[in-house]
Amino acid sequence: MAYTLPDLPYDYSALEPYIDEQTMRLHHDKHHQTYVNNLNAALKDHPELSELPVEELMGQLDKVPEGIKKAVRNSGGGHANHSLFWKLLSPHFDTDPEGPLRGAIDSKFGSLEKFKQQFTEASLSVFGSGWAWLVKDETGELKIVTTANQDSPLSDGLTPVLGLDVWEHAYYLKYQNRRPKYVEAFWHIINWQEAASRFDSELAGIGSES
Repeated sequence: MAYTLPDLPYDYSALEPYIDEQTMRLHHDKHHQTYVNNLNAALKDHPELSELPVEELMGQLDKVPEGIKKAVRNSGGGHANHSLFWKLLSPHFDTDPEGPLRGAIDSKFGSLEKFKQQFTEASLSVFGSGWAWLVKDETGELKIVTTANQDSPLSDGLTPVLGLDVWEHAYYLKYQNRRPKYVEAFWHIINWQEAASRFDSELAGIGSES
């Protein structure tokens, strides 16, 4: 079974004015599809690996043959990261985290506003292409981390709770080189219910199937 591109859980234009329809079509239909295609190509001779849910695959890179490990890391990470990213965005704007996740954020960072500030700083600190993440470690503690390119926190044994794609393809059509404006827009469109469900679970699936 080959990996497939998941549908967006909302219309391409649903996140406007924060993310425009053209960017969503390009990002989802072209960039994400390319990661899926390249991952399937890398694993064509290894059906036992392509049967794994992509999040499990990214958590078990040590089992991937050395000759294809880089391709799987890059394209598998791209597939896993984007499959989660679409679910973490919502057309229901300007909500806040609640319940255990909100309590954990307040406890770890001091307040929601302080968390937003630290996460924003992490997002702006990524040199070139990469991601900023709120993750949960094996003890359940929240941390802010960044990854380069399409590296996944799953490969480091971390559960992604919230993630922001800061590759230029995620924002350049609308925001050009103004990454801070894109990060500012992100706070309006977070699906905090999805983030909370990931925080509450050991490892929630991210909506992709092999």
